[in-house]
Amino acid sequence: MSTNPAYAAPAQKPPNSSSNNNSNVGGESKAVAGAAAAHTSLDVSGTTTSPKLQPAVQATTAPGWTAEVDSPLWLSSLHSVIFIITCALAVFILFRNVLTWHLQSFWGASGDFWQSQWDKFIDKFGDDPMMLWVFGTTLFTMIVYWTVGGIYTFMDLTNRPACLRKYKIQPGTNEPVEAGRLMKVIWRVICNQIFVGIPLAYLSYKLMTVRGLSDIRELPTFHWVCFELTVCILMEELGFYYSHRFLHHKHIYKFIHKQHHEWTAPISVTAIYCHPIEHIFSNLVPPFLGVFLMGSHVATAWLWFALAILSTLNAHSGYHLPFFPSPEAHDFHHLKFNNCFGVLGVLDRLHGTDSLFRATKSYARHIMMLSFVPPRDAFPDSSMK
Repeated sequence: MSTNPAYAAPAQKPPNSSSNNNSNVGGESKAVAGAAAAHTSLDVSGTTTSPKLQPAVQATTAPGWTAEVDSPLWLSSLHSVIFIITCALAVFILFRNVLTWHLQSFWGASGDFWQSQWDKFIDKFGDDPMMLWVFGTTLFTMIVYWTVGGIYTFMDLTNRPACLRKYKIQPGTNEPVEAGRLMKVIWRVICNQIFVGIPLAYLSYKLMTVRGLSDIRELPTFHWVCFELTVCILMEELGFYYSHRFLHHKHIYKFIHKQHHEWTAPISVTAIYCHPIEHIFSNLVPPFLGVFLMGSHVATAWLWFALAILSTLNAHSGYHLPFFPSPEAHDFHHLKFNNCFGVLGVLDRLHGTDSLFRATKSYARHIMMLSFVPPRDAFPDSSMK
């Protein structure tokens, strides 16, 4: 039920003794009676109705902290999602424009650089939509996953470069990672990518055929790609949050999602270390929702899948590196299990499934670090009261 700040009673200081409790009860009763007498409302006919007292906003705070009324959850969440998407698109636009300018200047490309490069790719590998959507998607996503995941794995196996260990979110874990556990992860991930990923890619292709395939040879405009990426980000948040939270249901968790949570301190390549059912409904379907909804070009789909893979590899990496998006929330989820189910944190805020996380120092560290100071040094646990 919503509350009206205009009718909120002032916050009371906590009583010091049981005797104060009794006196406060009497005082509060008088305050309520006075407020009820002072505020009356009119119905549509203009007659005075019985007085109604709106419930006061109550803020529960820990000792030593000042009580304050938070802004509405939907407004806070809206601010968060606008900020995240705007920043992501700004970085992407900047990167694209700078890269395009350099490529055109130094390589002497004429006309639309990206379209000309895509034409060369299609001329070499063919324009069969099924081959591109099924096998092209599978091969491309595996290359992205294992190239970036391989770098993190090298760091986890060798503890090198040593200078990066200070950015560990959970110091002392996976330093180095156990080779036996790692091989188990690698085997499961490859099985998911091949034996689950390829059939799902074929099903996705069939769905896109029904939806209506765009012209393979003609790339969409850059501005339209940005719009599609925005939709994909929002749809993934919806699909992943609710499917992920469903997998935590007490009657389901131990049969499916528990495998992924074997790693309370995750490493990058555990991103899709999971039961095949989870891989379908939590890893593959949510990123595809926006692609299907928008009828995306296969090249746009590849770009989006690459961004989604890079995001989840970072979220599971166990490192909060400078100038990288913060993985604190999902790392906390692996540590505590019952908080931070989403990607952006928007639905976690709306549903209150980040309350425990927000009460910890990990939440203070949940920012992009724009310096080389390790988050644990910038926000040390010892300073938490």
